[in-house]
Amino acid sequence: MNYDNNVHLAPNVYYDRHFERQAVKILPGEYYVTSGDKLIVTVLGSCVAVCLRDKVTGIGGMNHFLLPNDGSGETGLLTESARYGVYAMELLINHLLKMGTARTRFEAKVFGGGNVLRGLTVNNVGQRNAEFVLDYLHTEQIPVVAQDLLGEFPRKVYFFPDTGQVLVKRIRTLHNSTISDRESEYRMRVKFTPKSGDVELFGD
Repeated sequence: MNYDNNVHLAPNVYYDRHFERQAVKILPGEYYVTSGDKLIVTVLGSCVAVCLRDKVTGIGGMNHFLLPNDGSGETGLLTESARYGVYAMELLINHLLKMGTARTRFEAKVFGGGNVLRGLTVNNVGQRNAEFVLDYLHTEQIPVVAQDLLGEFPRKVYFFPDTGQVLVKRIRTLHNSTISDRESEYRMRVKFTPKSGDVELFGD
């Protein structure tokens, strides 16, 4: 299975009547980048999302991903499963750079990593993902200017790249299992991500 089967540009565009602007909803394994005033929306359980923007140009994007479980129980950037997280981050960064942003002007806001998947709390799935994101951004010297990580609740995240504003709604009452079902299905997909092979990293 190719990495590109698991992380790709979000196709779901709609008009948000509340915020009166075009919006893009991203699902697990997707990302989106915009240079306009589109709103990017996602719902997170154990997955994490990074809202990344160039604070000068207002060009920004968001991803939504989960580390595959390599069975080691280890965290950080050197585990086999972290290769997938690195790829998901570099895909977002590279797309931003192609649109004329500068890595030195990046700022990040990170969300998710909740313990919301039934039966997976013991594996600290959300914590592993949260720790990976913070480790990665620290290593890449990208400042994290806001975060809302861990906890017991799913989150709905609204990101306005043109202004940098992020609104987070904690979902305390679930009316169905859509969030957990979506993440469980995605988790099974990325479980079979290749554990070897090169991940190409780009600079400015």
